[in-house]
Amino acid sequence: MDNTASGECRWLSFPDRAALEEAALGIILDSAAASIRERGCFRIVLSGGEVFHSLYARIPGISTDWSAWHIYFAYEYCMPPTKPELNFRLAQEAWFDRVSIPAEQIYAIPDDVRADKAAAAYAPLLAEVDLFDLTLLDLGEDGHVASLFPGNSWGAEPHSPDVLSIFNSPRRPPQRVSLSASRLSRSRHVAFLVSGESKRRAVAAWRSGEDVPARAIMPEAGVDVLVEAALLE
Repeated sequence: MDNTASGECRWLSFPDRAALEEAALGIILDSAAASIRERGCFRIVLSGGEVFHSLYARIPGISTDWSAWHIYFAYEYCMPPTKPELNFRLAQEAWFDRVSIPAEQIYAIPDDVRADKAAAAYAPLLAEVDLFDLTLLDLGEDGHVASLFPGNSWGAEPHSPDVLSIFNSPRRPPQRVSLSASRLSRSRHVAFLVSGESKRRAVAAWRSGEDVPARAIMPEAGVDVLVEAALLE
């Protein structure tokens, strides 16, 4: 692993996706252990994206007190609940169904209603949480994060709503619900997992200072970006 600091953004490079996933698994395990030891619970925010699919399948193998876990989602699609693309379904099938996290501690974003209604329903759940312990994010090919896209509102201002309703996503489906940049930033630890050649331009834009949505995630402790080394060349 090679570490390159860039302001509040720490770029941690790995030779391949397998090594990146192994490091991410270590971050999850360490964060869970510390949070449970210090505060009695572990609040983690999950994302979608290809790199998370295989990672989720590995998480049930870790040793932890699952009863102390509280699961939130950075974003979700508004579509019928049977659709396999839903972030909740992906995590449920690969992970949740294989461990003993209490069902009432998995806070799925409503997916089968209009985006504004889903956002309104999810916001009160977040109002009870000061800081997330760990937020895991993907980087989109255009620099988007969660469902915060270039050209749309990112909710980066301090008094922005915790949850945004999106009706004009440039990618299908057009209706989505996303935590705002300001809410995602209220985390003790934020880690981006960036894998795949399609992310090269977004990585370059981010590192060169372009105003991409990923740059709006600014927790007090900074951001760790776990990235395949080839994308930094």
